[in-house]
Formats: sequence, C-alpha cells, structure tokens
Amino acid sequence: MALGQPPLSWPAALFLALPLLLWLLDGSRGTREAFRLGWCAGAGYFAASLFWIVEPFLVDAPRHGWMAPFALLGMAGGLALFWAAPFALARRLWPGAGRGAVILACLWTLSEYLRSVVLTGFPWGLTAYAWVETPVIQAAALVGPHGLGFLTLLAGLLVGLASRRALALAVLVVASGWGFGAWQLSRPLAPRDPPVIVRIVQPDAEQQAKWVPEKQMEFYRRLLAETAAPGDPPPDVAIWPETAVPFVLGYSDDRLPEIAAAGPQARTILGIRRLDARDGREDWFNSLVVLDPAGIPRAVYDKHHLVPFGEYIPLAGAIAHLGIPALTTLTAQGFRPGPGPHLVSVPGLPPFLPLICYEAIFPQGLRAPEGRADWLVQVTNDAWFGEVSGPYQHLAQARVRAIEQGLPLARSANTGISAMIDPKGRVTERLGLGVIGHFDAPLPPALPPTAYSRLGDFPVLAALILICGLTVLKFWNGVFRRTPR
Repeated sequence: MALGQPPLSWPAALFLALPLLLWLLDGSRGTREAFRLGWCAGAGYFAASLFWIVEPFLVDAPRHGWMAPFALLGMAGGLALFWAAPFALARRLWPGAGRGAVILACLWTLSEYLRSVVLTGFPWGLTAYAWVETPVIQAAALVGPHGLGFLTLLAGLLVGLASRRALALAVLVVASGWGFGAWQLSRPLAPRDPPVIVRIVQPDAEQQAKWVPEKQMEFYRRLLAETAAPGDPPPDVAIWPETAVPFVLGYSDDRLPEIAAAGPQARTILGIRRLDARDGREDWFNSLVVLDPAGIPRAVYDKHHLVPFGEYIPLAGAIAHLGIPALTTLTAQGFRPGPGPHLVSVPGLPPFLPLICYEAIFPQGLRAPEGRADWLVQVTNDAWFGEVSGPYQHLAQARVRAIEQGLPLARSANTGISAMIDPKGRVTERLGLGVIGHFDAPLPPALPPTAYSRLGDFPVLAALILICGLTVLKFWNGVFRRTPR
C-alpha cells in the first residue's frame, strides 16, 4: 500500500494489498488476532511511507542521529493503532466477508479521520493520495480526501470477495471516479483578467548550513539576485520560502527596503521569524509577512498549526512542573501558535490564504473567518524532509488542497519542490529539488466553490456512520430474530 504514495504513486498496489488484508481478517481468530493484524499492517505501511521522518535527526547527526530509528519506530507504531482499532472492531462485528468489507471500509475511514485530528492530527499518507497522478483525484473536490479514501478502500476490499458482482461494483467505483476526473480536467480554464504574474524564488539553502553565520548572507544574496532578475512582463509579486531570512521581523527592519528594492514595482511575500517581547516574556512566531514596494510590512500572518516536537513541545507546562532543568530548558524553546487561519488582503494582490509548511497537509484548516480566498500561498522549508519521498508527498498534499478548494496554489520551497498549481491540482511551473533559481508564472483563476469547500467532511462522516450502522443492524437483526416454533 505504501507504493501508492508519492513519489511512486502506484494505486494498483492498493488493489493487491487490500484483498489480502480482507482474506487475513476473515480468517483471523477473534478480535485480538485482528488487532495484531491491523497493527502490523499499519506499522509496515507507515514505516515504509514515512521513512523520511528520520531526515531531521540526521541534520545534526552527532547530536540527534541516535534518535532517528526510535522516531521512525515510534511514529509507525503509534499511527498503526489507528489501523488496529478498526480491524479489531470490524472483526468483533464480522457478519462474513461481504458485509464485513463494507464495515471495515467505514470503520477504517472513520479511524483515518480521527488520525487527522486527534492530538493536533497527522493526516499524512492518506489512502486517497495514491490517485494524485490520475484523474480520480479530482473527486476530492466533491467528497474530500476521506470520502475518496473510503471509496478506494471499499473498491479494493470488494476485489477480495472475488465474485462477479463485487468485482463489477469495484470497477464501477473506479471508473466513475476516473470518468468524473477526466471530464473535470477537460474543461478549460479561462485566463485571469487582469493577469497576475507570480515569481517563485528558491534559494536551495541546505538545512545543515542554513543557520551557519558565514552561509546565511550567501543564501540571502541568492534570494535577492533571483528576485532582481529581469522579467517580461515584470512580476506583480515575489514569494520567498519559509524562514527565508536570518533576521527577525521587528528587529532588523532596515533590511526590508533592500528586499523590496530587489523586485521593482513588485510586492514580496516571505517567511520570517517574529519576536513579540512584552510584559517580561518573549514569544517567538513562525510568520509570513507581505512587503509593499517600499519595504513596509502590510500584513503579517503567524503560523497556527505548529509541528509537535519540531516547533513546540506538547504539555510543556506539565513537563516544566517536573523541575528537571534539562526538560525545563527544552520546553522554554519553540514557537507560539498564531490565532488561526487568516485571509490576507493587501492592495495590488488578490486576497490569499497563507499556509506555512505543515499547514498544507490539513484539509480541514482552510476556512478563514474573513471569507473565501482567491488563491493559496504556501511557504515551506522541505529541506527537513530529505530528497527521496518527503518533498514529493508534501507537494502532492498541496496539490490536493488546491483541488479540494478549487483554488490555485503558489508554493515556494527552500530546497524544492517549488511550484505553481492550478485549481485542478496540475503543476503548471516548477523548480525541482536542489535547484537555485526562480520562475515567473501567471496565477491561474479560481474555480467556483467546490462541494467539499462548502460542506467539509461532515456529509461523508455522517454517511459512513449511517452505512456502517445499517450494515451492522441488518446483520444483528438476522442473528437475534426469533424463529417460529
């Protein structure tokens, strides 16, 4: 199943693995064996698809490298519980392989939704992402990643029944998704009027050297040079990646006019650290700022969905009360979360919703109280993810966010992959991994609000609970119905 995730993106792998899991579950002896089966399958899947998680620990290998295997095993083992539980519960309710396939698909999808929200959530590697290189992924505009994930799991499990009716239904599910996606992709996009030219800048600042003093100015000069390169037509906005500069907003603002001057007549969007020092405390924020052509900050957004253990320590207050000096020092570090999604509106640019790195993996976090955006902007530092699978999976999730919302997405990544993505999830321009450079791309138009952007996950979750409930009730009614004497 992990072969379905980018960069391989082989959805056929799911239709080999899912029938096998159905047969194993059908032959299992009780809930404990089913729980072990689900846990082992999940541990294997997450270890294979999330092995990039070791990369951050190898940035400073002498100090942190020893933690890499424990991080991978802990992550895979913990996430596998979200597979073990639905397997055990499905086996407990097992009415036979036919209805059992439906029950398992429903419970599995509901558990994947819980994985996306519990303890701040980690919806990486959802089943639906196996379709990202096919027209089927367009169904995310209707039912979101969890609805598409359910249909995928159901179709794969039905194959395991090996009956003509079940195979026909599985083919119908996939063919319907493919047909809808092909129709959606065949509809042309009208050019934006008036056009907006976006310059995406990629400095390729490798993580090991990003904060080395003698390297910081080199990376900064790369950003300035790529931003100052001539364009025909000249760009309306330049976008730099997450924490693009070594200085802090509010403390080195004399640098801001220099940044703005690098792109004549253009506005600049960049990631930057921000320090708020007041009332005797210092709060750090991972922020995005919009500079006008004079270098004056016109809008600031603070990242609200922080990475646990990467940008903050969960339960920091409880840990600090333990009184252990080393842990107290650790919990005092990190960023504070911002207030939440925020629509950025500045003169000269269509209103956009900013996403900083990790925030683009959450389908449920793209509603701003100010209203609908006209486009999405993601600034990220994917140098943490290595070069094998992590950056490709992160890009794929950004593409799915564009499809779900019907909005174009401009993506600036420190070391790649930077891209302009249209509202159907297609990459119109890109810079690959490890490239220093920029590109100018017209901002694609927005589509009308999609069904998923209007309704969210509630209809899918309600339908799953209803389908599962009706299937179980029909079975138990048959078991406990009184037979005439």
